[in-house]
Amino acid sequence: MVAWNEAAERLTGISAEAAIGRPCWDVLHGVSERGDLVCHPGCSNARLAREGFPLSCSRMLIMTASGRKLVSVSTITVNRTGEEPVVLNVLRNGYAIEPTKKAMQRLTRRQIDVLQCLAVGEHVRTIATRLGITETTARNHVAAILRRLDCHSQLEVVAEARRLELI
Repeated sequence: MVAWNEAAERLTGISAEAAIGRPCWDVLHGVSERGDLVCHPGCSNARLAREGFPLSCSRMLIMTASGRKLVSVSTITVNRTGEEPVVLNVLRNGYAIEPTKKAMQRLTRRQIDVLQCLAVGEHVRTIATRLGITETTARNHVAAILRRLDCHSQLEVVAEARRLELI
């Protein structure tokens, strides 16, 4: 960290004296909303920013003096003539973590039924039989659940659903 203003102190509860001179990953200890490590010495966002790639704003949980806090992070690069580029992470208050009721509204009742079957390890064919639907319809429900919860596998979607207290 080369700069830490009063807004950063208010947001994190970490003083400038405690932040400046330390690597950003060592100060923020950022993880994704799912708990995946984001801030680390080999940060891909910092590398991509240094290489000139544009990065979209993202959300992550950072460590603050009072525990984890959701923030929005914009990573930009400032190129100074004849000097190494400086990577800036601009933090602002994140949006409130989505309440369970809102997460519930993202899935239909039938998708919740399918999700509960996935959570106990049932295969799509078994789910279709249990719910009285075709196997293709069951697969379509699984695909819709994966999209709505932004997951890439059935295992990941079950873990995310548990985190959101959907099941």
